Formats: sequence, structure tokens, C-alpha cells
Amino acid sequence: MAKPRTPKPTPAELELLRTLWQLGPSSVRQVHEAQQRERPDLAYANVLRLMQVMHGKGLLKRDESQRSHVYAAAQAQGSLQTRLLDELIHKAFAGSGKDLVLAALRSDRVSEAEREEIQRFLEENRDE
Repeated sequence: MAKPRTPKPTPAELELLRTLWQLGPSSVRQVHEAQQRERPDLAYANVLRLMQVMHGKGLLKRDESQRSHVYAAAQAQGSLQTRLLDELIHKAFAGSGKDLVLAALRSDRVSEAEREEIQRFLEENRDE
């Protein structure tokens, strides 16, 4: 029987996952402190509750062997990003990766340095 698919994270859950991917397995306090750098008004109780909900949904794993529970992302960053990108390409670009890339390049969200990096990547991988 196929393993049930992990649910798609909400924007707040994705932000918390990015923090955990950066920190590695961490306690709620460590995640709260890291997120407070960007959002000083963020309450510890909110982070705790969100992490408990995410654990219940299968987005986080929890090690309960220590006094302070240690949480980790249930899915690797690259794996989740690929899944979300596949969904976006399918839903918003009728399955066309090319249309996604062209839309991104036409937007003002890609810096000149990023464009140069993309160009180098394309040149290095031209014959593959």
C-alpha cells in the first residue's frame, strides 16, 4: 500500500520548516529564538502550538527522549521544494516547466546576479 502523502504546508508552516532546515533538529525554544530575529513580536506559545500541529500533520518528527522535545522536518528541503514546484507547474503553468522559468525571468524578482548564475548553469549543462 502506498505511503500517504505529507500535507502541503501553509505559509507559516513553510517558514518554520525553513528555520528547521537551517538549524537542523531543534527544540521549540531554539526555533522560537531563531524566528524572533525576523519577528520580534512572535510568542513562544505560538511557535510551540504550530510545531505541535505540524507534528500531528506529519510535517515534523519529534524526539521525545530528552526533557526538551527535539523536532526535525519530516521531509528534506529539496524533496518538499520539488513536490511544491511540481504542483505549481501543474496548476499554474499547465505542466510546462518552460513557462514557469520564463515567467520567473520576466518578473522583477530575479536579480542580475541570479540571471548570470542561471546563464552559467545553462552554458555548463548545454550538452547534457
